[in-house]
Amino acid sequence: MCLLATLRWELGASAATNLPPCCRKPLTVAPFTDQSLFQLDSTWTSDVGREVKLGVFQGRAQVVGLFFTQCEYACPIIVHDMQRLQAALPESIRDRVDFLLISFDTERDTPAALAAYRQTHQLGADHWTLLRGPADDVRELAALLGINYQKDARGQFAHSNVITILNANGEVIRQQVGLNTEPQESVKALVQALAAVPAPPPVVARP
Repeated sequence: MCLLATLRWELGASAATNLPPCCRKPLTVAPFTDQSLFQLDSTWTSDVGREVKLGVFQGRAQVVGLFFTQCEYACPIIVHDMQRLQAALPESIRDRVDFLLISFDTERDTPAALAAYRQTHQLGADHWTLLRGPADDVRELAALLGINYQKDARGQFAHSNVITILNANGEVIRQQVGLNTEPQESVKALVQALAAVPAPPPVVARP
């Protein structure tokens, strides 16, 4: 059974309209600006096996974390901080913000490993996407986000602890630095960014 079919089966009957954001039809709001990360030409693979470019997320704000699934300390806290931010969103914008995790570990974090991480950490398919990509593309994205990382002899990564907020056109509007950080300022940035963007039509999943 392919990963996408497996995810549908695990999530139940609602999965046909509750696929990860990477599997939905992208929303077009405007041409990409020079500051938009969505203009990158790199191709990424999701935990459901779909290959996408970052432009697929256009039209929805993104909360982005770089991580790896076998992290022994910081990454679970980063994910928890992202979940706290999600829980703190006002209802008026909750369905307009998605959460994107991109792995440093290009060798071990296969789509299956990412899918297992999604299940373990209960990252709902309605708003969470997990991606892996080639090492050079991960390095490029990390550099654009100002994130440093280095693999050690044990296979662990020393890395910056940063959560990045992108507006609906893929531009960085805030970075939340550190661990166990209160989400209020990030929530405020998202509210302000989305106030200037008309609400999109209801999400339609790709077949």
